[in-house]
Amino acid sequence: MKLLDQVRVKIRFLHYSEETSKIYVFWIKQFILFHNKRHPAEMGKLEIEAFLTHLAVNRRVSASTQNQAFNAILFLYQKVLGISLENQGINALRAKQRIHLPTVLSTAEVKHLINQFDDNIYKTITQTLYGCGLRISEALNLRVKDIDFDFNRMIIWDSKSLDDRSVPIPQLLIKPFMRLIQTNKTEHDKDLAKGYGTVALPNALKRKYPNADKEFKWQYLFPMKKVSKDPKSGIMRRHHVLGSTYSRNLKKAVNGSNINKKITAHTLRHSYATHLLQAGLDVRTIQELMGHKSLETTMIYTHVVKELSQHKRFSPLDYL
Repeated sequence: MKLLDQVRVKIRFLHYSEETSKIYVFWIKQFILFHNKRHPAEMGKLEIEAFLTHLAVNRRVSASTQNQAFNAILFLYQKVLGISLENQGINALRAKQRIHLPTVLSTAEVKHLINQFDDNIYKTITQTLYGCGLRISEALNLRVKDIDFDFNRMIIWDSKSLDDRSVPIPQLLIKPFMRLIQTNKTEHDKDLAKGYGTVALPNALKRKYPNADKEFKWQYLFPMKKVSKDPKSGIMRRHHVLGSTYSRNLKKAVNGSNINKKITAHTLRHSYATHLLQAGLDVRTIQELMGHKSLETTMIYTHVVKELSQHKRFSPLDYL
């Protein structure tokens, strides 16, 4: 088996996302091409440092992009080739880290943005992103079984760390979720009657529970309007709303809102964390709700809140 195919197989085995697979394969290929197609097993610390320095100096990539490439190379050596780089002391010239504050909407702006949507699935997705602080991939991959009305919580499964976390369901979303699930059940029954009704499952679950893919609880909370052919299996089934489809609807709402900020799905997640911090919730709890592995990642919102505290700041121009 070719090396890049080994990488893809290992990524699938560890349940990494398809996007991570594409990124890792890309950077590993770039690393090999940079060293004239030498096999990575024949290279080591010096070659890795040379490649990372090349990215910073010649290609002038950002710090996050360079870290992405480094993580791909680490994955190759440690997970695929079984070569440890732990004590190698790799010391390449690192790209300069740009520290910037995330774009945050005010509560009034969030409300105004949400009001631009019709009462449809895209409005509910937007409310879920802001109301639960989810990444767009986390929201779109929600299954019916992940909504726990009895304990008023939503379960989010992290495919990378395999750690679950839960967040409270906003009271405003309980009735919309119930209506959506009822509608989904009706459509699922119709799909089953037409010979469809299956849903994509992680490979391990499919092997363990062969008939689970037809069970309603495993269906996506935010399904597409129509069934379509699964590109992997070739099976006609109902997938979840695509990220690109949601982005188009969000862009339309942003344009209609006349809010002059760069707004993406992740802006709603940033706003969620910032507004919780402004409301007095401690940063450790916010870290858990956001699913951040490092507290440092969550701490950026303390800087955002500080910047928003305008009553302590002034301009001398106003005193002329």
